[in-house]
Amino acid sequence: MNRLFKIKERGSSVWQEIISGLIVFLAMSYILPVNANILFAGGETGADYNAVFFATAICSGICCILMGLLANLPVALSAGMGVNAFLAFTVCMEMGYSFPQCLAVVLVAGVVFLAITLTPIREKIIRSIPKSLKYAVSAGLGGFICFVGLKNGGIIQSSEGTLVALGDFSNSAVLLTLFGVLLVLALMQVKGKVGKLAIVISMTITAVVGVILGLCGVPNMPTFVNASIGEGFKAFGKGFGSCFTAEAFSVFGRPETYVIIFSLIFVNLFDTTATLIAVGDKVGIFDEKGDFVGGKKAMLADAVGAVICAPLGTSTVTSFAESTVGAESGAKTGLAACTTGVLFLLSVLIYPVFSIFAGVQIGAANFTPVTSLALISVGCLMFGNLKEIDWKDNIIVISTFLIIILMILTYSVSDGLGLGLIAYCVMMLMSKRGKEVPIVIYGVAGIFIINYILNIIL
Repeated sequence: MNRLFKIKERGSSVWQEIISGLIVFLAMSYILPVNANILFAGGETGADYNAVFFATAICSGICCILMGLLANLPVALSAGMGVNAFLAFTVCMEMGYSFPQCLAVVLVAGVVFLAITLTPIREKIIRSIPKSLKYAVSAGLGGFICFVGLKNGGIIQSSEGTLVALGDFSNSAVLLTLFGVLLVLALMQVKGKVGKLAIVISMTITAVVGVILGLCGVPNMPTFVNASIGEGFKAFGKGFGSCFTAEAFSVFGRPETYVIIFSLIFVNLFDTTATLIAVGDKVGIFDEKGDFVGGKKAMLADAVGAVICAPLGTSTVTSFAESTVGAESGAKTGLAACTTGVLFLLSVLIYPVFSIFAGVQIGAANFTPVTSLALISVGCLMFGNLKEIDWKDNIIVISTFLIIILMILTYSVSDGLGLGLIAYCVMMLMSKRGKEVPIVIYGVAGIFIINYILNIIL
């Protein structure tokens, strides 16, 4: 192991790497039920909850191990938050794509992302996008998934008069969501391991409280489902490779499909890059020039993950910011990532335990009080990227606001991104600063304009 992972050379130990990998898994384990709940969406997307859960666990395990062996970095990967909500609520439910069609789009986006990674294009694109806009997109994505969490948890609800309104606090499921949100926000402020594991701790406590209240006769509380590991594997096998069917690929006759593909590539491109930089800074493995040692191999590992996720039956896999928890715990090599990966694979063997995190069906609505707190808290953390915005540049400020508010109000990451970039280009041209805008941005804005025109014509 020392030869394979260079453990002693990096000043670590086998035990330290394994413990750190365990801590990262605990910090990320919420992804399994949350991703399954989001893509299932109460049955409205056509996805199978069991199949998505198994696909997420297996894909996360493979990608973490690949990252550890190929790049020798303590970076863990799983289904990206925000992207999964975009696929479920915008692509499937709003645009009418079936789940296999959605996976086919994810597959093509992953293949293009891998091709970009194998060439210098990925690095050039990253350098060409203004720093402030990168963080604006990340903050907007945080606002979007926070909005989804508030909606799924019942804290906000639809209203004919005002579009949205405060939820029904006489509903016990909504009160449980509120309890979980306040708990996780409080624990996130605690220093040390408790703060780092706030999401997992809060989800566990909220679920246990819900079960106890349910046993005491309180309605609409989460309960353990008589889930079967065998049924889970059966569902996974049934959904495996569904993205390769003729019905799935028929979606490429729709012009808006290519805008979705671009949106997925764009978000994955900068989300992964920001995570790798953050983890690399914690581990301290930058060379004299400031280049990330193993960066290209790390980008290759996450790009491969973006390709294999769709055939397995889950949304785009990306590097996770929770990896920094492991780095702060002493992880310096890929052994930590491999440990996290093995634990993800083993999690399918305790699949019935995770049934407590499933949603609560109340009439036609599906409430997810336990997993909603994770979406809300992660969204709040992502919103912190706004501190990196150049607040002295009026055009950047306006563009940032438009990207964020339109992602939320249009319930679409791609529309918020597209309209924000179009506005940015127009304002830069009118202020005679057009030469400051990278050609890539003009190209992206042009793609969105063409898409909107085609939607009007067709």
